[in-house]
Order: sequence, then structure tokens, then C-alpha cells
Amino acid sequence: MNEQHTDIAVIGAGPAGATVAALLADRGWRVRVLERSHFPRFAVGESLLPRCMDALAAAGMLHAVENAGYQIKRGVTFTEAGREASFSFDEQFTPGWASTWQVLRADFDHRLAQEAERRGASLYFGQTVDSVDFSEPGAPRLSISGDDGTTTDLSARFVCDASGFARVLPRLLDLDRPGNAPARAALFTHVTDRIDDPDYRRDRLVIGIHPEQPTVWYWLIGLAGGRASVGVIGPPEWIHAPGGEPADRLQRFLREEPHLARLLANANFDSRVNQTENYGYDITALHGRDYALLGNAAGFVDPIFSSGVTVALESALHAVAPIDAQLRGGTPDWAREFEAPIRAGQRVFTAFIAAWYGGALKHVFFDPAPDPAIRTMIASILAGYVWDTNNPYAAQPERRLDTLCRLCAP
Repeated sequence: MNEQHTDIAVIGAGPAGATVAALLADRGWRVRVLERSHFPRFAVGESLLPRCMDALAAAGMLHAVENAGYQIKRGVTFTEAGREASFSFDEQFTPGWASTWQVLRADFDHRLAQEAERRGASLYFGQTVDSVDFSEPGAPRLSISGDDGTTTDLSARFVCDASGFARVLPRLLDLDRPGNAPARAALFTHVTDRIDDPDYRRDRLVIGIHPEQPTVWYWLIGLAGGRASVGVIGPPEWIHAPGGEPADRLQRFLREEPHLARLLANANFDSRVNQTENYGYDITALHGRDYALLGNAAGFVDPIFSSGVTVALESALHAVAPIDAQLRGGTPDWAREFEAPIRAGQRVFTAFIAAWYGGALKHVFFDPAPDPAIRTMIASILAGYVWDTNNPYAAQPERRLDTLCRLCAP
């Protein structure tokens, strides 16, 4: 057993882990990042939100990715049965970025991790956290196994769990609780899209709705270099019903949505098709005496509004000050400084996700005569500015959205 020491152990080197590691290293702490995989590695969640740009700039991480040549994203288009509704980020209610990127996550995450290392964090890849002992206050101990056969007993003063869907600490500490959303499954991959439609806006995320199954939806995310991320999400029994290989099912489902079928008619499906299901979950508490949960480790509902990286970066930003204060002997108000703002953002996204799957939100999107002011407020939510309480749909999302959906219902 190899015994080692650090001030802060960060589980996971994705956007949340890399960002919190860089910021804590800036404050002089010894930070060790433990990543189970080896970078660069495949990941979805390629469609960022403009709010991400604010967070990256605030963390001093923007320069690490701004010259990577990613596809610019300026809005989102919803499509169903031949009708379309587009929202542009330059028409939003909240002052902020009018564009962001659609990124290859393998490259994006790797660049952020390299920036964290450049700023003083130590990164260790191929490391799996098997257990964490929090019995001694201020001195958690992590048991780690490396994919090279090594084992490490790491002592730390604080632990950040940024392990994403693996949610290491929630599983070890029994913090998981079932989400309220119905079970869903997804099929997704990257393709060489070969799109030649002159009306196609590569700078917009495309969300399609199945013409006969309203709870089934698709994404098309244009990436640089003629690549695209495509996927479909629906009830598990529907996704699995046709049988056969995941690649065959995904291509069949894409042919059933007319708009995407036309755009992807010449696509080359040259990458492995991945599948996942029952990905939604909630967490009982986002922090404990000597730990904090960041990003998807702190809960996840659904990818429909591309909230993953936004919440990951936001949680990293909010965790730094209380961690720093606690390690310096202070008593930070974790509930106010960290958990409350993260829960507030999750609440807004969750309200919109519930309205989407309830079938009412699409009537707002496709309203033939929308109120211009309300449209700008909705555009701000779609841009990730869910913490702007000057926006009624961020301040009171359930009540305001319920009223709006009823007004727009056919």
C-alpha cells in the first residue's frame, strides 16, 4: 500500500473537477485529481450554453479552449411534423454571451484538465476510488486502485466529488435518491454528417420530436470538421422494442423523424453507437463535513436543455470559497454559499424538463404569435442564465411556466 497526502482530493477530471482543481491550486492548496479513465476520452454533452462562457472566463479557463476551433453555437431550433421554432441567443432577456460552442468533449475536457495541471494541480489517470473513510474530522482517507495494479492510501483534508454519472461519493455514502422523472433510455454516436441542405444552420442545436411518440426526442449537434453528434431519447421499452444492434436501432429511429432523416440522408455512421438508460437521479445533500458534490455527481435529470456542463462549472465556482475558508479554519455557510445556488439552478432546469416531457412546453416553443418579451425570457433560460432572478421564469419557474403553458395550449 502506497501512502500519500494532499490537501484536497478531486474525484474526476471533467469540467467540474478540472475547474475546481485549478481554482484551488491558485489559492495555494495541494490538489490531487483522480480520474478513472485516460484522457482524451469520449463523452457526450457537446452542446454548451452561453452561461458556460461566463463561468469559464470567471475561472480563468476560457483561454485554454478559445482557440480550439470549435463550432460556434448561436441558438437552438425545435422541429416537429414539418414546423420549426428557433431561438437566438442574441435575443435573450439576460445580458450575457450571444454565442457559445458545440465541442468535441474529448478535446474540450482534455484542454481544461491540462490547464488545471498547468496551474499547479496534480492529475492522476487510471485511478479508481474504491472507498472513502470520513470517520476522522478533517482527515478523510481514500483507498485507490490504479489500472496498473498499484494501490494507494491517500489522506486529504477535503474531497470534491466531480465524478459525473459515476457519482462515487453518493454511492459510497448512500446519498442517492430516485428522481421523479420516468425512466428513459438513449442511443447516441458521432457521425460524418455530409449535410448539404442549404437551409441547415450548423450554428444551432437541432432538437426533433418524433411525429408519433411525443415523449421521444432527437438531437443533432454540428461539430467542426463535418462531424456531428446525434442521438435519440425515449422510454426504455420503446428504445429497445425493435431489437437488434444499437446502431441499427438508432438509424431506424432517425429515419422516422422527417427533418433529421433529410439532413442525415448521406451521413456515414462511422463510430460506435452507445446506449444508456435510467440516467436520472437526485441527491439528498450536496455537501457534508469534509466533502462537496459537483456537476452531475450532485444530481441529473435529463440532457434536453444541455445543462450538464453549465451546472458543472457553476458548482465548481461556488465550491472554491467555502472550501478555502474551511481549510483556513473558518466556518463557511455551505448551505447558503454552495448548496442553495446550485439547487436553484437545478430547480429551473427541472421545471422546464418537466414541462417538456409533459407535452406543454412545445406549445410555447411553436406558438404562432408569441409575446416578444416572454420569448426573450425563454431564450435566456435556453442560454443557461437560470440564476438571473430578474427573469420571472428563473425566479418562479414552476408557477410562471405553468401559466404560460396553459395560455399557449391549443
